[in-house]
Amino acid sequence: MLAVILAVVTFVGWRWWHNRPPYGPEALAIKSSLQFVSHGEAQVALGEKVYAPVSNGRDQLVLGRVSWQTPPKPLDGGYFAIFLIDKRTNLKPGSFSALSPLQEAVGLGSAGVENKIADRYSWLQGTGDVREGNSWWSYGSRLAVSDGNASPLTFVAPFPHVEGPLRAAVHVPTAPVAISDLLLALVYMGPDGQVYWAQRLQG
Repeated sequence: MLAVILAVVTFVGWRWWHNRPPYGPEALAIKSSLQFVSHGEAQVALGEKVYAPVSNGRDQLVLGRVSWQTPPKPLDGGYFAIFLIDKRTNLKPGSFSALSPLQEAVGLGSAGVENKIADRYSWLQGTGDVREGNSWWSYGSRLAVSDGNASPLTFVAPFPHVEGPLRAAVHVPTAPVAISDLLLALVYMGPDGQVYWAQRLQG
């Protein structure tokens, strides 16, 4: 019986230590901004080596900037997940163009472990997969930063203008959108899929 108790106590202690963040968001002094830009303005912000998303007619482009201080400790297999979510639909943009001092440290896409974010933070329901009937689908993308020195990060996200029946079939946020409709958040994910913490940046 004593051995079982010790095993349980050891496991609980290990789980607490394993899920304990190495530092909180206050250590990073995160700054951020969101604004609408034209295609030309987006290209200037991204420089010569990163192409701005294509936009036509009533499409909209959102320029975001996120910066932080060098973390107290390296990410060591963890990463910062940066989400831009349309609060009206809980959908993420389908793509991003991004610029960073460490371009190779910035990735685009999604990961199954990020479904745990919404379980912990109700205001981040848009981070996970979307349920349709009895199935779950992964729509949209976020930015993943694998090196804490990849600040500042500049990104541009497209919001296409879609009309008629096609609008219901599009699984990314569409124009027209207002800045007040958008939620920008940074989530610190651990190397084993731990959700260390989430910080609301805008919206």
